[in-house]
Amino acid sequence: MNDGRLVFTQVMDLVHREEFDRCLKLYPMTRASRSFSGRDQFLSMAFAQMTFREGLRDIEACLRGSRHLYAMGIRGRVTRTNLAYANENRDWRVFAALAQLLIRKARRLYGPEDRDVRLDEMVYALDSTTIDLCLSLFPWANFRKNKAAIKMHTLIDLCGSIPVFISITEGRTHDVNILDEITPEPGSIYVMDRGYIDFARLYQLHHARAYFVVRAKSNLNFYVAQSRPVDRSGGLRCDQTIRLKGARSKTLYPSTLRRVTFRDPETGKRLVFLTNHFGLSAETVASLYKSRWHIELFFKWIKQNLRIKAFFGTSENAVKTQIWIAICVYLLVACLKKIHQIPESLGRILQVTSVNAFQKDPINQLLTNIDISNTPIESSNQLMFKDF
Repeated sequence: MNDGRLVFTQVMDLVHREEFDRCLKLYPMTRASRSFSGRDQFLSMAFAQMTFREGLRDIEACLRGSRHLYAMGIRGRVTRTNLAYANENRDWRVFAALAQLLIRKARRLYGPEDRDVRLDEMVYALDSTTIDLCLSLFPWANFRKNKAAIKMHTLIDLCGSIPVFISITEGRTHDVNILDEITPEPGSIYVMDRGYIDFARLYQLHHARAYFVVRAKSNLNFYVAQSRPVDRSGGLRCDQTIRLKGARSKTLYPSTLRRVTFRDPETGKRLVFLTNHFGLSAETVASLYKSRWHIELFFKWIKQNLRIKAFFGTSENAVKTQIWIAICVYLLVACLKKIHQIPESLGRILQVTSVNAFQKDPINQLLTNIDISNTPIESSNQLMFKDF
């Protein structure tokens, strides 16, 4: 990246203009604004995410008062009217398609060495997070009688905690239904919580030659076909081959399952896992489920560091546009960390780039030379946890 360019521009250079133009052509706007292009919209909204803007009026005040609009790549007039119209009318799938391009870029940068459990198979974690909304402002987001919400269903690659699949639905959509939207990769492992227990859908994963590790429910009806010895000193309690016993369950899942029981030495909590992978050790099965915690950290990170809880528009298209642009910013920061081999966490990288957005220092020097390791950052957006 060239010296003399704004830090914000250096980050946005990871989004190639030609690729973004192809995304815009996939979903053309019915009546596009001549003075405010799709790229202007993306750059303005990405700036809002990076610098923690509070609303459209805040974005307008910051950018219209800046002398750096041309250097940032923004050619149109940044007004709250233009932003509101674009967020309302430009198809959110433009930014979903852009996110897919950035996902492929990030997955090329991160490898198996960035995963807690070293395996030859690809490992994914699936979960959802609920974002509460005001029913009077977002009546389309059905959840409960007196409450609105949306769910962000996410499948992340545990190599670098990169989201590879995201579906934004109304809050009342059950988590297990998302399994119908995911195309399983043969040989991959999908780690899920017990909310995804549906033996018909799990058998579809098994039939597609994919593996799963899922936490079992307490009312599981089964009989033991085989039991294997385990080392109980590490917390394992049993490793069994089982068959489902219920009349409906054994019809939906006619094959054998593996049942691994683990007792946490610290909390004493007893966890039971089901998997169709018989080639892993029992310790690895327990470790895979433990690595599922990365998706919880991902949800926590984006909620604390990006604007996905307070929205700049009330329509479904505006909400999805804002969320997908936030995901793009997350992916840009993740790519930045890997490209420049920055030892800091994603939260610290975002903080440094946000306060230096209009500086012209080379971004690799800015993030490697500045000493922020012991500097407390007083911000509600800061999240402290283990680096990805």
